[in-house]
Amino acid sequence: MSAGMIALLVGILILLGAVGIVVGIYNSLITVRNNVQKAWKNIDVVLQQRNDELVKLIDTCKAYMKHEVDLLNKLTELRTGYTMARELEKKISIENELTGLLSKLKMVWEQYPDLKAVQSFLQVQERVSAVESKIADYREMFNDSVNIFNIQIERFPDLILAKMMSYQRQAFLEVPEEKKRDVKMNFS
Repeated sequence: MSAGMIALLVGILILLGAVGIVVGIYNSLITVRNNVQKAWKNIDVVLQQRNDELVKLIDTCKAYMKHEVDLLNKLTELRTGYTMARELEKKISIENELTGLLSKLKMVWEQYPDLKAVQSFLQVQERVSAVESKIADYREMFNDSVNIFNIQIERFPDLILAKMMSYQRQAFLEVPEEKKRDVKMNFS
């Protein structure tokens, strides 16, 4: 074999190797992007369940909590906004706000002992609590997927192709500040 033929073969092998690397990076980027979307869709399904349950909870509470109409109206407004939102960032923003308001609602209904005795309220409250637990699990999976995505699009050489594909960092679902506070336990 001539030196020219060997150089041509080496060139072809290098080109095939480079194409293989680009294809591997592309497939990896598509996988992490789709994992973020799948994780969000899982949350979206459970959030829709929660939104459906919230209507029942709000209706049950309205009769007892006449002084808390603003909070209930804001929850209803956010629930509707979530259903109407199309962009992921908008849904995440509304979800973060809804989670914070639900914490306030839980504190408010503690002020109404008669409400806690109503069977329909107890059933809806249990259902919402179960859904909230499921949401917490899915939030963790979503944030893990977002973290992997964000790392991948910032790693070299992946970031070159990610920039060409206009990939940008994704936002995490946040935990409201009141949920981060230490719980005071009183045994007296």
